[in-house]
Amino acid sequence: MTSPSSRLPAVSWLYVPGDRPERFAKAAASGADVVIIDLEDAVVPARKDEARANAAAYLRERAAGDAGAVAVHVRVNDVTTARGLDDLAALAGLPGLGGVRLPKVDSAGVLDALDGLAVPAYAVLESAAAILAAPAIAAHPRVAGVALGEQDLAAELSVTAATALDQLRLQVVLAAAAAGLPPVPMSVYPDVRDEEGLLASCAAGRGIGMFGRAAIHPRQIPAIRRAFTPTAEETARAAEIAEAAELAEREGLGAVALPDGRFVDAPIVARARRTLALARRLAPPVPDGPHDRPATTSPDARPPA
Repeated sequence: MTSPSSRLPAVSWLYVPGDRPERFAKAAASGADVVIIDLEDAVVPARKDEARANAAAYLRERAAGDAGAVAVHVRVNDVTTARGLDDLAALAGLPGLGGVRLPKVDSAGVLDALDGLAVPAYAVLESAAAILAAPAIAAHPRVAGVALGEQDLAAELSVTAATALDQLRLQVVLAAAAAGLPPVPMSVYPDVRDEEGLLASCAAGRGIGMFGRAAIHPRQIPAIRRAFTPTAEETARAAEIAEAAELAEREGLGAVALPDGRFVDAPIVARARRTLALARRLAPPVPDGPHDRPATTSPDARPPA
């Protein structure tokens, strides 16, 4: 049986420009779950061939060494263009590639270009046509997940109200859930210095069923992880439900009763177990001994810079 933790989606996805290869290893060490080497919007046309070559070289290098736990994806160019198809051809069969992100997917038919690619594909929906086609895109057999390109979408629709964006987000959340895909991660938060705004935005997205977030700077990763970590109250509630479910299973009972007399069904139990697995995964490391704790006895002790 697959453990709940093995089914947990990524929490943080960090973009890094494909024409900045000196940043690839730093991005992989940032704490992000997934690093996305960007060949599209972050790279000017004159440097796109160079960016593609950089991505391929880095993936080969990782495969030859210790790749570590961080997955590396590549955002290719629009696969309805020659450049996007060339990106796919260059990436096909490369070791170390964890997935491809496909921008500007407006219909399920666009995904037929992936026939020769053997890695997970993530469709980015960035237009009105994409939102209307979201159920078909999400249900395509080659799609492992969907995400929103909110800046392009908002510009096309002239949308500025958060309530309007939430309606669009919910349509994609529903399409992903109906197709059995992982939860939809949030789009990037453009102000890298506004941690308070980032946390508030993450809380709002989490409230409508989104999970995790893309980032454009490593400094955003800790806040994103914190925003999607279950609270102490959520964890305690999940533990209560999981304990009651285990008791019911041991006693051969079909119904799960909580100490307060309420009954919960299987989906609630499954969610509680996922919550506990997520809390364990995102919990800060516990110091092993005195050498792992900051010294406090010296009057000259200072916090690290």
